[in-house]
Amino acid sequence: MTPSQIPTQPSTRRQITVFLGFLALGMAVSAAGGALTATSIATWYPTLTKPSFNPPNWIFGPVWSLLYLMMAVAAWRVWRRAGWRDGGQSLALYVVQLLINLGWSALFFGLQRPDLALIDCLLLLILIVLTAISFWRHDNWAALLMVPYAAWVGFACLLNSAIVALN
Repeated sequence: MTPSQIPTQPSTRRQITVFLGFLALGMAVSAAGGALTATSIATWYPTLTKPSFNPPNWIFGPVWSLLYLMMAVAAWRVWRRAGWRDGGQSLALYVVQLLINLGWSALFFGLQRPDLALIDCLLLLILIVLTAISFWRHDNWAALLMVPYAAWVGFACLLNSAIVALN
């Protein structure tokens, strides 16, 4: 292998910049979802009948913050291993699932439509699994970092379906 054929890692500065970009993307989705949620969390949401396994409201912020951090690390690892060109499809799928994630907040809290949000939640779960499978092709750890997110969204689908059934 000649020196020009040896794969090189992006500079540390570039790696940090791209990681911060993925983190900022996740935090932007989180903030937008939070803004949509805030419109109904104190008024409409308390009026819903919820199942006995509904977690307390305070748990959602820390859990989602950790999940968005893990997702950013996963996407960054794919970029670091595969780059934009080879990892582009996987990273595009990642962005799509983030948008569907935001759609859930818009449907559930913004439009106050748990029934439509449930459809969105199930689609999101499928997209997360597909993203993890796609990430696996580039980096096993990136895929594994998506597993807690899939588990939490699976639980969210169960909770969402119970709210639909009870209301």
